[in-house]
Amino acid sequence: MIRALLERIRQKHRTVGYPAAPPTLPDRFRGLPKLEPGKCPDGCFECAAACPVGAITREDGQVRINMGKCLFCGNCAAACPHGALHFTRDHRLAARTRGELMAGAGEPQLAAALDARMKSLFGRSLKLRQVCAGGCNACEADTNVLSTVVFDLGRFGIQFVASPRHADGLLITGPVTENMALALKKTYDALPEPRIVIAVGACAISGGAYAGHDEVRNGADAIVPVDLYIPGCPPHPITILDGLLRLLGRLPEDIQASGA
Repeated sequence: MIRALLERIRQKHRTVGYPAAPPTLPDRFRGLPKLEPGKCPDGCFECAAACPVGAITREDGQVRINMGKCLFCGNCAAACPHGALHFTRDHRLAARTRGELMAGAGEPQLAAALDARMKSLFGRSLKLRQVCAGGCNACEADTNVLSTVVFDLGRFGIQFVASPRHADGLLITGPVTENMALALKKTYDALPEPRIVIAVGACAISGGAYAGHDEVRNGADAIVPVDLYIPGCPPHPITILDGLLRLLGRLPEDIQASGA
């Protein structure tokens, strides 16, 4: 016990400074994709051809990326011969609606907070039941790590609980396999009202790499209504934390407006 205490003293403060300070992200981190229309000539669609999940489309002459489908593999940026597409280090990816998941040349539409009534209920204390609906455990791992001393999700009043009867909402990962569809619906039905649902990762939003397979439902909102989408494959813990805090209106105003 004494050795453990001495080691903690040696390590000093381990909790990240975010949201009071900018997040520290790994060198290989890929955040919000960004398009530069001036470099993208009409008729060139090589980025879309390189996308393994069909996340890139052209609408009204503009290339758009569906972040809910995007695996953040980087194939599109590597295939673009004009340098018109790149991945930024912007960790702010969460969205309240599917329409807000479409990224392009403009500024992202950041996830809005819950309405006043819901925020008054959950803004200071949010209990979540996590459901792995057939995931590969990557999103699950980056969700679970939020409870460690490094991210310390509990300091914001957010905790994972074992029973849906004790929860305010669901946090769902995985593409929702046929074997998990009924279990997910029963878990949702067991939640007391009012309740919220958060879909984390490309699989939970759109089916991810498994989209279109006969054995998956292509995301959580095929079974339950979703209040917050957090893209990524998997999303970084800071991206998940940012989405949760935006939903609860818990970010400082400067970060709410411009990001860290």
